[in-house]
Amino acid sequence: MILFFKSISNSRKVHEQHQEHEHKLDDTFTSLTVWRKSLVISCNGFTVIDSNGNLAFRVDNYTGHPEELILMDGSGKTVLTMCRHKRLGLVDNWRVYEGEVGEQSSSKKPIFCVRKHKNILQPNMNVLARVYDDDGTSGKRCVYVIEGSYTQRFCRVLDESRRVVAEIKRKEAMVVGVSFGLEVFLLIVRPEFDPGFAMAIVLLLDQMFS
Repeated sequence: MILFFKSISNSRKVHEQHQEHEHKLDDTFTSLTVWRKSLVISCNGFTVIDSNGNLAFRVDNYTGHPEELILMDGSGKTVLTMCRHKRLGLVDNWRVYEGEVGEQSSSKKPIFCVRKHKNILQPNMNVLARVYDDDGTSGKRCVYVIEGSYTQRFCRVLDESRRVVAEIKRKEAMVVGVSFGLEVFLLIVRPEFDPGFAMAIVLLLDQMFS
């Protein structure tokens, strides 16, 4: 499976040249290849490979719509834990914690809250979700907005000044006529944005829109 990723990551150079011309990216941006498949046969999840063909992140879920998501690094250490927060009248509200949470989710302070966009009075089909600092309760501010279409694998994460800090894009094959489809795609992260949190956003979008 890792050999498969090393082969598909060979198209990175061609893709970077196209991206640099189109978006004028910084030379230090991070390009990750995301495969919507777990390394564990009996699990749903994700496998993420960096530009050198190394395992960067992994996710193994035993259920399709879990109440808790765990993002691990390549060695299996927990990076972030995402817990679905149930509130009356609010759908798809997730709290993001550093490291492992376990039974401490009620007392441990989250670093972000990610909410699916759902506003009947102010519909905006282009907005998928919003990221709030801390737990997203009254008085907390929106720090990132996610726009685009996850089902088409074309999304942008924008900060408060509307700068794009991360993008989800389809992966282009080097061979003409060959397509990776929707299960393999690119996650492009700007230098000032954390790749782990960018991947956490991917996981939550997958829960919200798959």
